[in-house]
Amino acid sequence: QVQPVESGGGLVQPGGSLRLSCAASGFTVDNGNIGWFRQAPGKVREGVLCISSADGSTSYADSVKGRFTISKDNAKNTVYLQMNSLRPEDTAIYYCATTWGSYCSLSLYEYDYWGQGTQVTVSS
Repeated sequence: QVQPVESGGGLVQPGGSLRLSCAASGFTVDNGNIGWFRQAPGKVREGVLCISSADGSTSYADSVKGRFTISKDNAKNTVYLQMNSLRPEDTAIYYCATTWGSYCSLSLYEYDYWGQGTQVTVSS
């Protein structure tokens, strides 16, 4: 059964950093497109960034460019979301998702398998 599993969320002060992990179960991170999404209270789920299976290329939402990065550790079968310079508006539940294909997308409709999410709260 294909199942991404997120971890690493928590409470952090503005300007701080946090690293989220997405552990792959039932699939390998090298074979699927992996996306990170987030959903703040009262808002729609939005794509944050993703990494493609074909060549490791990435796509970022404008709101996180220069602050967030995505990386893969094939040996651990895990994808990471490194978040720096966090802002209160980054507060949300963060989800990891995967789908088959060559190049990733920030559209949530392109993804078939979703994790349960991990809460990130940025507050002083």
